[in-house]
Amino acid sequence: MAMEAQMLLRNSEIFPSDKVLKDTLGDDVYSILESLLRTITSEEYGLTIEWRFYNDGKAWFGKVIHKKKTILWLSVWEGFFKTGFYFTEKHLEAIAALDISEKIKEEFCIMKPVGKLFPMIFNINSGNQLLDLLTVIRFKKSLK
Repeated sequence: MAMEAQMLLRNSEIFPSDKVLKDTLGDDVYSILESLLRTITSEEYGLTIEWRFYNDGKAWFGKVIHKKKTILWLSVWEGFFKTGFYFTEKHLEAIAALDISEKIKEEFCIMKPVGKLFPMIFNINSGNQLLDLLTVIRFKKSLK
């Protein structure tokens, strides 16, 4: 039986600084996260990340926002980091047309909606996943 992935950053007292993230994720995955954050906080994307400890999830989550709009949620797990997007039904067709891997689209199709929102989750542990992730980030940012 496969071990369930462990969510990390569970201590409310320890802010996920760069050093904490690096120690938690290890050099390889941290460098992917660092590259992602550098890209999306650049002028081209103009996003910001706010780390907060959420009591309901009992963990630190990074909320990535553009102005006041939430673009994605970021969480840290053993050996990878997770990004979560939420879409409404009216965006499903456009997502089907996005230039991203079929695997992501297939996984998205079978996700159970959360209320009226459809979650898209990426578990990132390799740099070659960033291209699709950035495509979804740009799409989400473009939505009114």
